[in-house]
Amino acid sequence: MFKAIANIIAIPDLRRRVGFTLIALAIYRIGFFIYLPGVRLDVLEDALANVPDGGGGLLSFLGMTSLLTGGNLRNATIFSLGIMPYISASIIFSLMTKVFPKLEELQKEGESGRKVIARWTRYSTVLFCLLQSIIVVQAITSPNFLGNGVAVSDSGFALGLLQVMVLTCGTLFLMWLGEKITENGIGNGISLMIMAGIVASIPTMFLSFSTEWASMAMTPDERPFFVVKILILLLLFFAIVAGVVFITKGQRRIPIQNARTVRGQGSQRHYMPIRVNSAGVLPIIFAQSLLMVPGVVLTFIPGAQGIGALLAPGAFWYLALYVGMIGFFTYFWTSLYYNPVEIADNMKEHGSFIPGIRPGRRTAEYLQLVFARITLAGAVFLAVIALIPQLISKVQPGVGGGSLAQMMGGTAILIVVGVALDLVDKIEAQLLARQYEGFVAPRRGRSGATSRDR
Repeated sequence: MFKAIANIIAIPDLRRRVGFTLIALAIYRIGFFIYLPGVRLDVLEDALANVPDGGGGLLSFLGMTSLLTGGNLRNATIFSLGIMPYISASIIFSLMTKVFPKLEELQKEGESGRKVIARWTRYSTVLFCLLQSIIVVQAITSPNFLGNGVAVSDSGFALGLLQVMVLTCGTLFLMWLGEKITENGIGNGISLMIMAGIVASIPTMFLSFSTEWASMAMTPDERPFFVVKILILLLLFFAIVAGVVFITKGQRRIPIQNARTVRGQGSQRHYMPIRVNSAGVLPIIFAQSLLMVPGVVLTFIPGAQGIGALLAPGAFWYLALYVGMIGFFTYFWTSLYYNPVEIADNMKEHGSFIPGIRPGRRTAEYLQLVFARITLAGAVFLAVIALIPQLISKVQPGVGGGSLAQMMGGTAILIVVGVALDLVDKIEAQLLARQYEGFVAPRRGRSGATSRDR
């Protein structure tokens, strides 16, 4: 690893890209320490200390979604919305291109069509930013913000408009910064900013964990068992990370034979890789977002607390619906990007086939069966990862069940591991293109040949 880092420093272009990425991420984190104009920090800090979840209702819903992408509405900073409005607009247009034929044709036109869709995505981002920022400003300017009084020095229209514009411009600046990282840095800029926001919250979680540990009153006989629990949780954390890496890199490679012959070589064989977790983290985000909608709606209905308790986080029906929605969205998202009939027709048109499977309808049926089985494995994996924080919080409600449980599953660990693996792959590709070894050196056989040579 240290040799690979030295190789990165030795390559001027790669060194410039990595340096630009680090500087851009530093600018991104600085924005989370610049508060909105007119915010009273004393009231805000008291509200955060007394209400850990950041509020309730629609504000809590927006806070959860922004926290998934590195933002934090609870701190009332210029980057509080994070990059979530842009992510929401991108997801919506990704779905629309698969549903509406005109958008699909526009996407297939090439670079010009993608530029048009990207422009519409930016316009939609501005609309989402304005709507969410208005909700945030109305919350912090309420007469009794989270039970702690007015959180702004002046509740006039001019100050509210300024705060809305600052929040909107903050997200638009992050969108521009992410595109610059993608162009001039290394890796996907939006994904790196999301990972940076999540990783930046880890020290706070460890601090909260240590505070909970210090505040516990234990007898000398209870301390050894408590230490054993903490060690088990830490071992479980490393096992979960290893499992996420294994599934994220896991593929089902379908052999493809090319019927077109090459002089002196005969037919060519290659593989169609199908990832086990093709949907990524989106099914969990969709499931969490939709399950919060009933809680938001029931807050406006008097006498509906009983129904809200059934759908409270950790309740049986909440977990059952959570798992079911994760499975549904996993199949739904995978079906949008893997069309067996279209893939089979393209293979037949280019003279390719799967050995032992007849081209055409038989190939489509075989691919449909493979996609269904692989997607089932991915859905089970996502459901297990999403339920781990809920189960730990119920089994260990004290230390480890709160702050530590948030790091042991859910969207955060999937995003961090996925983005980190993608970043390492891109750096290794840059190193191997210049005849350098990557982070993982190839194994050498008895003859001295590497695994890449074989």
